[in-house]
Amino acid sequence: MWWSYQDAAEAKERMQREIAKRVKRGEKFEALVPAAGKKHLCTTFWGKAWCSHLETYQEYESRLPRGRSYLRQGNVYNLEIEPGKVFAVVAGSELYETQVFIQPLKPSKWQDIVERCEGQVGSMLDLLAGRLGDGVMSVLSDAEQGLFPKTKEIRFDCSCPDHADMCKHVSAVLYGVGVLLDTKPELLFTLRGVDGADLLAKAKDAAVTGVTENTGELAGADLSALFGIELGEIAEPVTEVKKVPKVKKPAKTKTPEKASKRSRSRGA
Repeated sequence: MWWSYQDAAEAKERMQREIAKRVKRGEKFEALVPAAGKKHLCTTFWGKAWCSHLETYQEYESRLPRGRSYLRQGNVYNLEIEPGKVFAVVAGSELYETQVFIQPLKPSKWQDIVERCEGQVGSMLDLLAGRLGDGVMSVLSDAEQGLFPKTKEIRFDCSCPDHADMCKHVSAVLYGVGVLLDTKPELLFTLRGVDGADLLAKAKDAAVTGVTENTGELAGADLSALFGIELGEIAEPVTEVKKVPKVKKPAKTKTPEKASKRSRSRGA
């Protein structure tokens, strides 16, 4: 056992030297490391839901724990998510390129999810933050009909010599997706080839339809009772504005005193 620990330490040092060489050549190597000191790999709804779904893959239950360990040790680098594809470099006895291909969600299945969540998602902020009702959460995370992929929709490819269907490097990358979803949950929709905004569109349409239908009902409603205020009677509208004639000002009369002053000045 002592030799295995020594071999592992030497392999790790060798990998670090190889990574340092590649970085010096200008290659990017960013380790994906879960938050330290946490019991669980993920902390948000989306990250936890992804990892919980992985653990429903009974055929891979013996491989998944080794992947979690690899990820916690900081052996997963440059993890990227694209439509239908996850790519990463995993450090083992060598640096292995690992890819996971996931089928896009079928349009009919996505439409079913959208309809089942209709009117229950308030905003994109709530959606990405996982601030969702229990009903929406259960729809999205349903093992069979939800947003997460089933095993038959996943295909793996790793450059390691392990010929198992799911090697520990693939398992580490799959768990790494959950860690990445903690900070970038929108990538789940990217991965499955769907638009998360569709969930909002249904809620918006329902609200607009409700307003439109209720508008006609206000026409004959008792507005005083509706708004809780007293509304006075409105006078009939004025149809004609009458012109008010101008009143002539009376002519100014001269006072006797002013008149006498003027007479004296002329006489002088």
